[in-house]
Amino acid sequence: MPEHAITDALTSERTTTTTAGAQRRAGLLFAVLSAQFMTVIMLAAAMVDGYDFGASAISDLGVFPETAWLFNASLVLVGVLNVAGGYYYYRVHGERWLFGLFALAGLGAVVAGLVPLDAGDLHSLGALFAFLFFNVQALGVATQVRGAMRYGSALAGVLGVVFLGVMIVGDAGNPAVFGAINHGGAERMIVYPAMIWLVAFGGDLLGRTESVQTP
Repeated sequence: MPEHAITDALTSERTTTTTAGAQRRAGLLFAVLSAQFMTVIMLAAAMVDGYDFGASAISDLGVFPETAWLFNASLVLVGVLNVAGGYYYYRVHGERWLFGLFALAGLGAVVAGLVPLDAGDLHSLGALFAFLFFNVQALGVATQVRGAMRYGSALAGVLGVVFLGVMIVGDAGNPAVFGAINHGGAERMIVYPAMIWLVAFGGDLLGRTESVQTP
């Protein structure tokens, strides 16, 4: 075999190994991100007497003295893990615009965690970024994957964006749009599909044998 062919083969093998490693790291980070956050918000809600899932915002858990440190730290971790996972996933697909979506979502979560709900309007801006871009990143991933994961990514993203619209309309003075689920339920329909999707997507990345995903 010619020397240049051997060199090309070795380079290709190293590239494939590196990409596969980045894919596994991304999958692990996404799965941990979602699992820890969903666990924390359930535990925190149980720690506050009288917490109302329908009437209360998720971010209220960052204000109650008994849960503030736990919730806010978890939210900051969500942001950091999303950016880190997005970076490793970027090393798989190479699309800068998609990494930008992960970075914006992560930035929003970090800001919302560092500035609690009762500390100023910056929290609301960070939360809005997180609500929007965690779901838009799912729509972005739908353009990179195939099969059931493509449809699941699209469904999660669409659900989150639709309920973000519902929350904006309801909070603007039209609470009837919330129906029986109220503000708290609408907010959870923005967050929960994205978190469930991240667990599924993380597991999908961890379980894949091929390193590059294409539609």
